[in-house]
Amino acid sequence: MDLASISSLATAAGTLVLAVATFASVRSANRAARAAERSLLAGLRPLLLPSDFHDAEQKVLFIDRKWVMVPGGCGAAEYENGNVYLAASFRNAGPGLALLHSWYFHAEYDPGLPVPELSRFRRLTRDLYLPPGGIGYWQGALREQSDPDFEAARKLIEGGSPIQIDLLYGDSEGGQRTITRFTLQPRQHSGWLVTVSRHWNVDRPDPR
Repeated sequence: MDLASISSLATAAGTLVLAVATFASVRSANRAARAAERSLLAGLRPLLLPSDFHDAEQKVLFIDRKWVMVPGGCGAAEYENGNVYLAASFRNAGPGLALLHSWYFHAEYDPGLPVPELSRFRRLTRDLYLPPGGIGYWQGALREQSDPDFEAARKLIEGGSPIQIDLLYGDSEGGQRTITRFTLQPRQHSGWLVTVSRHWNVDRPDPR
C-alpha cells in the first residue's frame, strides 16, 4: 500500500472519529438543554389545591357589584336576584405564578366524568392570578336563564347538592395548562367546602 493510500485512510479514519465525537457531543448538549428546559418549566408550574381553613377570608367582587365572602378552605354558591354566583378559595402549591383561564360547570356530580373539550369552557371576564405558595380565588357567574346550565346550578344550590367545576389555568406565560376538577361540597349547617379530586395536563403528557 503506497503512502497516498495510507494518508487517505488515516484522513478518513480521523474524519469518522471526529464525526462520532461531534454526534456524541451534540446529543449530550441536547439532553442538557432539554433537562434545563424541564427544570425551567418546573419552576414556572402552578398547582391549585384548596386553601387551608386557617387562611384569611377573601372578599370576592362580581361585575354587577355583588360581594361574597369566602373563608379559607371554603367556597360560595348563591342564587340571588335571578343570578347564580360561584366562588372558591385556593392555594397555589406550585412554584410558579398561576393564571386562571376558564371554567366548566357540570350539571351532575360525578368525579369520574371525562374532561370536556376546551372549546366548551367559559372564559373568565377578567384575569385572576395566584402567587406561588399564596392564596387566591376563582369566581364564576351564570346570569342568563336561557343558559342550559343556569337551571341545573340553581337547583343544586337550593337543594344543597355538590357542585362540580373543572378549572383551566396555566403558568404566567400562558403555557403548561392544567385542568383541576374541584367540588363545592355543602357543609352540614351552612356554607360550602372546596375539595379537589383530579388534575389533568393539557400541554404535556400526564404522569398517569
